[in-house]
Amino acid sequence: MTSFGGFVAPGWETVDAAFQRNFTAGEEVGASAAVYHRGVKVVDVWGGTSDSEGAPYDDATLQLVFSTTKGITAIAVAICRQRGLLNYTDTVATHWPEFAAKGKQNATVAQLLSHQCGLFSVQGEISLAEALDWETVTARLADTAPEWPIGTTHGYHALTFGWLAGELVRRVDPAQRGFGQFVAEEITGPLAAELWIGLPEALEPRVSPLIGGLATTEHEDPKIQAMLEQFLGPDSNAGRALSLNGAFTGNGMFNRREVHAAEIPAANAITNAASLAKIYAATIGEIDGVRLLNDDTVDVIRATVTPPAEMDACLMMETTFGMGFMTSGPFSMFAGAGSFGHPGAGGSVAFAQPERELAVGYAMNRMASNLANDVRAQNLIDAATAVIDHLE
Repeated sequence: MTSFGGFVAPGWETVDAAFQRNFTAGEEVGASAAVYHRGVKVVDVWGGTSDSEGAPYDDATLQLVFSTTKGITAIAVAICRQRGLLNYTDTVATHWPEFAAKGKQNATVAQLLSHQCGLFSVQGEISLAEALDWETVTARLADTAPEWPIGTTHGYHALTFGWLAGELVRRVDPAQRGFGQFVAEEITGPLAAELWIGLPEALEPRVSPLIGGLATTEHEDPKIQAMLEQFLGPDSNAGRALSLNGAFTGNGMFNRREVHAAEIPAANAITNAASLAKIYAATIGEIDGVRLLNDDTVDVIRATVTPPAEMDACLMMETTFGMGFMTSGPFSMFAGAGSFGHPGAGGSVAFAQPERELAVGYAMNRMASNLANDVRAQNLIDAATAVIDHLE
């Protein structure tokens, strides 16, 4: 029998019920979910098992959340903008001179953050060891030619987004900290949140291994297999973006200690739902005396800048981006208009919606085969918005 724990404020029981239904439907193994409303934590629940031995998935469990990491990285860039260290209209090369190579001298920070620079992978071979070395991978990206004229379209920079945006933060940070240290000292530390980009080895035993993975190119129907190969094959834009030209391939890749220890600001934050929701709540209001972003910054970062109905050149479907965040659209609905945040491959998600004074975090160990719009997460989001709308 599945065990559950946590806290639910009066009136929010339907969110907990939705969380538990995900388990009874057989969709979960271990997961956590959290909701903040008007600056107050109203839901913080967990349940299931965290490993093959049946250890409980509880408030001490940590989870890798793939691209939900990108939202944290975008918050870091927004903090830099708020402090006057950069502007979104600046050229990237203003702060990172080497980035100007191969015709990228006019690329703006805004174009970089909205996946318009055509740098969804490196060119040529790269090993996992090279990809896990910050100086090596950022130097390779700085010396990479765009895959399309910058600003003419956008395509999901599944892994490279983090190093590109993270290096920008490192370049403008007066303290010249590593990116993981910046996040620890400027975001998670002040909030007493548990989230690491570059996990200390002592915390490794708390991490719940991921189960399953994204859709593969193997299918019994030849026509469907051909379509999958076109979309996810090693030479496709999506395949190259999601694997960094094959560097991140192999079963259990993101369960490996060396991957957890590295700084991959697009894909390897290790955290829990309560911390994700708390961080996003602090972008739209004060939490425990801390507010990360002001109203002006929030309005700028959540404005969709990718053209309406433009097809993503990597994912081959419509995606919508602001300043590093996904905004509400067909690919990432969140709670509807005004929402900003990021989903992670397999199901995790974190976002805020100022209009409802809502922040949500969700993390799990059983991966679905999708990159976004996970039905389990949407069940929780829909339950939370229904409570708020009833209160209104």
